[in-house]
Amino acid sequence: MSLVTRNALIALGITLALAGTVAYTVRYLNRTHVAELSNIEDQLSIDTLSLDTQFSLLEEAPCDSAASSTTLTSELTDLGNRLSYAENQLGSDNAQVIRLKEQYSLLEIRDYLITKQLAAACGTKPVIVLYFYSNTGDCGECDKAGYALSYLRTTYPSLRVYSFDYNLDLGALKTFITITKVRDSLPAFVINGKQFYGFTSLADLENQFPRGALATTTTPNF
Repeated sequence: MSLVTRNALIALGITLALAGTVAYTVRYLNRTHVAELSNIEDQLSIDTLSLDTQFSLLEEAPCDSAASSTTLTSELTDLGNRLSYAENQLGSDNAQVIRLKEQYSLLEIRDYLITKQLAAACGTKPVIVLYFYSNTGDCGECDKAGYALSYLRTTYPSLRVYSFDYNLDLGALKTFITITKVRDSLPAFVINGKQFYGFTSLADLENQFPRGALATTTTPNF
């Protein structure tokens, strides 16, 4: 066997080995992503049923249980983070990601409505933030705004933050946007009913909250 032939066969073997490794890695990652999306979908179904059950229970004695009205705040945050990761990995146009975002948005709206009803019935004053964003490349400040809200939500656990993709083609969300009268100037916030558009800094965002709603703390720059 000539040296040229041997080198060609070695090169071919290396190429085939690399191709096989890449193919296996891609298949493994795809299986991992599919499993993660399935887990998110299962959790969304469970949380939706849990929310409906909580609402029925709270109708019996809402104010007696107002302090622990809905226990889905941390679960919603965790699901939102996992869904954002899946979206970053698979793309915002992935069909399964879109379906999960629709389910998640419906769950957020339902939790928001329960929180509002309890506030009206029991005289509680929750601090609620509705955050509308876009990930189609037309919102340069949305990433920074999202990081800032994540920081506030972590720092103030009682803060209720609901995040929505403004461009999601979902009838309930479109109705929700119409009712809240949010314009397509993103990022957009509705903080306890007050609209606020754009993002410059975390301090500026904090100033939009009602006086005393957030405790004084040292905050980073965004």
